[in-house]
Amino acid sequence: MTEAMESVKIARKATRPTTKDFIDKLFDNFLEFHGDRYFADDKAIIGGIASFQGIPVTVIGIQKGHTLEENMAYNFGQPSPDGYRKALRLMKQAEKFKRPVITFICTAGAYPGVGAEERGQGEAIARNLMEMSRLKTPIISIFTGEGGSGGALALSVSDEVWMLEHGLFSVLSPEGFASILWRDASRAAEAAELMKMNAKELAKKDVCEKVFTESEEGLENDLDFTTDQIKEALAEALPRLQSLNVRRLLKKRYDRYRKFGDFIEK
Repeated sequence: MTEAMESVKIARKATRPTTKDFIDKLFDNFLEFHGDRYFADDKAIIGGIASFQGIPVTVIGIQKGHTLEENMAYNFGQPSPDGYRKALRLMKQAEKFKRPVITFICTAGAYPGVGAEERGQGEAIARNLMEMSRLKTPIISIFTGEGGSGGALALSVSDEVWMLEHGLFSVLSPEGFASILWRDASRAAEAAELMKMNAKELAKKDVCEKVFTESEEGLENDLDFTTDQIKEALAEALPRLQSLNVRRLLKKRYDRYRKFGDFIEK
């Protein structure tokens, strides 16, 4: 098995800590909000307000479960349009009250079902991309596991993107890549290596600003080892980003994503 595919296997482990586990470790007084004010409350995305070392923040994340029953309740971490609209509602609220936004991402992708498409899955994702690009408050996105396609991108247009050591970010799964390119899903390990989808490879391209190491015992066995690193990073980053005026904040965010366009053009 390739190193890249090993990260894929680890990121998909059912025992891997979820967004709720990270919220419990990192924040105080988390108050969850529900509903998109249009159609429903998508349990695949949780969000609300909390406190980080005395700083009010808005926290939003894609939630998976540890058991089959939990995963069914959270739709296996595959958000619907209602979830992305709930997330945007909370981000606009954060902008109004000048709270930084912190998102946690762990999803194979947005839900591809008929109902989701009927309610505008593509439009909901696209609107989040547009609104996050100009949101007048700091945004930090943390990839804790899988980060698949637009389903992940819809919560990661940020001032800084951070990843756990075995976090992933890609246009599709390695199995999907292998099926399209070679018509052979069994070549997924080879595809994962070519896709450069793990944190180490993405850091080399400046796709993410920070990579947090995981305990050799496994993230699920020593979550504090990693969350202590995240706490230290948040304690430095939040005041720094909050100190920027809005024009400077948005210009730096624009420049962050513009450089990827320049890279592609070259």
